[in-house]
Amino acid sequence: MLVNFNEMLQKAKKEHYAVPHFNINNLEWTKYILEECQELNVPVILGVSEGAAKYMGGFETIANMVKGLLNDLKITIPVCLHVDHGQSFETCKKAIDAGFTSVMIDASKKELDENIRITKEVVEYAHQKGVSVEAEVGHIGGTEDNITSEETNATLDECLAITNNTGIDALAPALGSVHGFYKGEPNLDFERMKIINETLSIPLVLHGGSGIPDDKIEKAIACGTSKINVNTELQVAWSEAVRRFLNENEKQYDPRKVIGSGEQAMKAKIREKVQLFKTK
Repeated sequence: MLVNFNEMLQKAKKEHYAVPHFNINNLEWTKYILEECQELNVPVILGVSEGAAKYMGGFETIANMVKGLLNDLKITIPVCLHVDHGQSFETCKKAIDAGFTSVMIDASKKELDENIRITKEVVEYAHQKGVSVEAEVGHIGGTEDNITSEETNATLDECLAITNNTGIDALAPALGSVHGFYKGEPNLDFERMKIINETLSIPLVLHGGSGIPDDKIEKAIACGTSKINVNTELQVAWSEAVRRFLNENEKQYDPRKVIGSGEQAMKAKIREKVQLFKTK
């Protein structure tokens, strides 16, 4: 069932667990995530970055692929199809018109007033279509889709300003997480995270969930994080399994067997994250 993330995230906020957001990169990744989450009977958010959308052919191709898989695999869990780090109103509109049920508008590199203006424009269009909207304040560090950002933590005032002036459904405040691999120990501002969560009525999102130690993930959830994004760890688990397979099967050329050799490792990582997040 393709839905927006409002009901699943509000339930997670109330009951103190997190819903996984797993980025998809192709048909196989989408299939593995859906199958494993169906087996675990948990909701899931399928994240699509602009780079991944371009790689897979476009938002319409992705929306039709996901809808087809939901039908053919007989998926009954709530599934949200979400744009990850949409850089403009035009990108978000294109995805919404193609059938995405949720978008993230990331205007965090702009001045706060401009971030609010762009985000509000997206919210007004999305809510007419029943689509949920996530926004970001502060700068989440690291590199994603070849876009590198310096880390700048969000303030409570910024969080209140963008929430109260736009009508967003979830907020990703930058509080020390990064995209990709961490250099040293992640330094998350849990105290500010807790204050922001207690002040806002909407769910909080943690980007850069890959590589954060389990105890810090648990603490982030305890401090109010309701959605956690994971991409790099799935990529690493899948690629390591495929490398082993190719080293052991040098004459194998069937792409189905090559890509499929990473399935069980990827599903094991999905299960591990779902159990850590205590998703239900």
